[in-house]
Amino acid sequence: MVLDLIVVKTNDGFTAEVPSLSGCECWAHEEDDVLSKITELAGFYLKVDSGKIKVDRARRNNNKTIYKLVFDKIVS
Repeated sequence: MVLDLIVVKTNDGFTAEVPSLSGCECWAHEEDDVLSKITELAGFYLKVDSGKIKVDRARRNNNKTIYKLVFDKIVS
């Protein structure tokens, strides 16, 4: 599966959200930290090991960066 991840640089750090997962958002001072936190949170929401989620940067516009979360989801 592939989900969009949006990271926005703010005056006091970075916010991240996965729009397709209601409530899956977080904040951190550094971009690397917010990516780590949101990947862990998305893994919890999806019941997938966060270590198996790959983050791929798709594009950047001014203070907004779009990433793709890529992972295998086995539906039982």
